[in-house]
Amino acid sequence: MASPLKQFEIETLIPFEFAGLNLDFTNSSLWMMIAAIVGVGFFLLTTDNNNMIPTRAQAASEKFYNLVKNMILENTGAKGIEYFPLIFTTFLIVLMGNVLGLIPHSFTYTSHIFVTGVLALFLFTLITIIGLVRHGFHFLSIFNPPGVPIVLKPLIIPIEVISYFIRPVTLSVRLFANMMAGHLVLKVFAGFSVAMGIGLGIVPAFFNVLLYALEALVAVLQAYVFAILTCIYFKDAVELHH
Repeated sequence: MASPLKQFEIETLIPFEFAGLNLDFTNSSLWMMIAAIVGVGFFLLTTDNNNMIPTRAQAASEKFYNLVKNMILENTGAKGIEYFPLIFTTFLIVLMGNVLGLIPHSFTYTSHIFVTGVLALFLFTLITIIGLVRHGFHFLSIFNPPGVPIVLKPLIIPIEVISYFIRPVTLSVRLFANMMAGHLVLKVFAGFSVAMGIGLGIVPAFFNVLLYALEALVAVLQAYVFAILTCIYFKDAVELHH
């Protein structure tokens, strides 16, 4: 029986090296490409003909659009709507990685800390740059919350600095850990079903169906959480209230 960890192994499909750099096309690369094609293709096909009475597919794409739009307005404000394309794309990248990873024999690229870490670090860096460009060094006032007594500032400011710079870590680890743990549990219960045979194997198989439904919910929920936290972080760069 294959190890439950085997599903997370990076496999080279097309070896490629340039200037001493390993640029192999891997199973992770393949499923990132599939995610991009499926995600972009879905919205191109469903928004090509904007009917007055939308089809079910068009209504679904509009729900996704409104979900992210309302998420930005509620957490970032009207000024944050200019970053809609970036946040929507981020949501789609994570959602496709999570959902497509539920297909048997697929690869969940969001279960790798390197992928989620690079995505989180990119967003963190971009948000910090936007904040500095929009507000200059006044952006650093986010580390000095208003209303804090002077005697507590030496304690509060370092805590604010640490909490700010740890954002990409918590953002990436939350997504990676949830996806990896869920897939491990599914694989373990599937192994129990095989090992226990046709008769007794139906018990872990039943629980595996329930876990699969739960993992599908987690896949969507984690994409939503990743996007909404991105919106909250963008609020600091867009609006300073002190």
